[in-house]
Order: sequence, then C-alpha cells, then structure tokens
Amino acid sequence: METVKKSNKKMEASNKHIRMSPHKVRRVVNQIRGRSYEQALMILEFMPYRACNPILKLLSSAAANANHNFGLNKSDLFINKIQVNKGSFLKRLQPRAQGRGYPIHKPTCHITILMGTVSE
Repeated sequence: METVKKSNKKMEASNKHIRMSPHKVRRVVNQIRGRSYEQALMILEFMPYRACNPILKLLSSAAANANHNFGLNKSDLFINKIQVNKGSFLKRLQPRAQGRGYPIHKPTCHITILMGTVSE
C-alpha cells in the first residue's frame, strides 16, 4: 500500500469577515468562475461593483501563492473553485420613537478561491 504525502502548500487564498452582503459578492463571483487568471483580472477591473476590489486582491493572492509555493506560471492558472459563504452579522441599534431601539444587521461574508492548472 502506497502512502501519499500531502503537502501543506496550497494554491488557494481565503478572506474572512468582508463587510459585504454574500448575495452581492456572489453576483460578481459567478462572472469569473471557471475562467483563466488573466480573463478574471480583466473582468474584475472593468466591472462597476464594490465587491470587485476584495475579490481582485484575493485572486492576486491565490495566484502569488501558486507561483511561490509550486513555481507555476500565472498565465497557466485558472479558477478551479470559488465560493462565497455567509459570515456573522454585525449587530447595531438604530434609535426609534419613544426610546426604542431598532436592530440593524450588517452582513459579512467569507470568500475562498482555489486555483488550478490546465493539466490537472
């Protein structure tokens, strides 16, 4: 029986507790899912949404991880898996009439990007 050594080096990057709604981030993520690294960069640069900036930084980080840890060329990479999960809410109170407080829930999200190469 062969034993397979698992490396702790990853071609992925994740960012947690981003102060945006996961629904709005998924709208952008669905446009770049399955595309090459260079195509995804171009799409994110020209989309007019606020969610593009943290996704762009995270995509660059995942590509840098793949380049540094595995010596892969960034032009050979594509987005193997990208997911957006719901994070915790920031809970705030809005003052209302007669001394009452109205709850405000400010959503956060977690983004994970897993890169791959064409040969995988």
